[in-house]
Amino acid sequence: MSKIVLVGGGTGLSTFARVIKDFVTSLTLIVAVTDDGGSSGILREALGMPPPGDVRNNIIALADDEELLTKVFSHRFSAPAMNGHSLGNIIIAGLMEMCGGFSEAVLTASRMLKIKGIVLPVAEDLVSLVGELDDGTIVKGESRVSAAGKRLKKVSLDRACEALPEVSDSLVSADTIIIGPGSLFTSVVPNFLVSGVKEALKRSQARKIYVCNIMTQPGETDDFSLAKHVQIAESYCGVEFDLIFWTEIGGVASSVLSRYEEKGSRPVENDMISDGRVKVITGATTEFIDDGRRRPVLRHSRAGIISILHELGLLGEEGI
Repeated sequence: MSKIVLVGGGTGLSTFARVIKDFVTSLTLIVAVTDDGGSSGILREALGMPPPGDVRNNIIALADDEELLTKVFSHRFSAPAMNGHSLGNIIIAGLMEMCGGFSEAVLTASRMLKIKGIVLPVAEDLVSLVGELDDGTIVKGESRVSAAGKRLKKVSLDRACEALPEVSDSLVSADTIIIGPGSLFTSVVPNFLVSGVKEALKRSQARKIYVCNIMTQPGETDDFSLAKHVQIAESYCGVEFDLIFWTEIGGVASSVLSRYEEKGSRPVENDMISDGRVKVITGATTEFIDDGRRRPVLRHSRAGIISILHELGLLGEEGI
């Protein structure tokens, strides 16, 4: 039985997890805890708890989509007085008070939804992301870092914190570790700023896999090529990747790409063609998300993710 660990945060991690859970028997997700926007940010400030949003999304991704509790966890209040809170976030906040800790709350929520795998917050500490911009400006908070509008020079945490022991153990014992996709500086890198994570990754004998984003991200990875993504990721992870996956866009409506380009986001260029570690995947897809504006977003397709699993030799454990 292969032990697979995914590291990231945001929608990239949950998109992959939703597909991978059907094909592997041992799956662990390690999720960043620096989000400070929206419902998560409000609960973080009000209750002094790590942000539950990314953890919630990944618990839902590993659950049975037909289950009533999954729909409950996904529900978002529309009443203005509720500040757009997700019911799942509030449930996790309540479980934290009941259970006495964030990781215990996550475990309890996971049991409630009978998820296929394990979701681990990378740490329990309340930490903030700090970004240094090219002009020397310092900004604090993940949402401010992401929206700074200027190129990032580096990121760090505002205080030292230790990874959960389960996080380090899962990395050391893994057979395959998949890093990304996700916002490079605000979803992927923050995990490796937590003490113990980089060290465990270096000790691990697992294959280290990097899945690059489909599009650049304004204010974070403007004009970043594949090589630049890999360089930054490897510098924070402290290891060289064994395999790198880059997605070739095909069949995406020009209107969708135009919407991204209007905001300064473009397809990531593959400038590592001669690097034998790079595998090309065809499979970006357009999905519609209903956040009140019903807007189209680009995601890795199910077929593309399955192609990655095939390349890694991970298909067939549960049958396909």
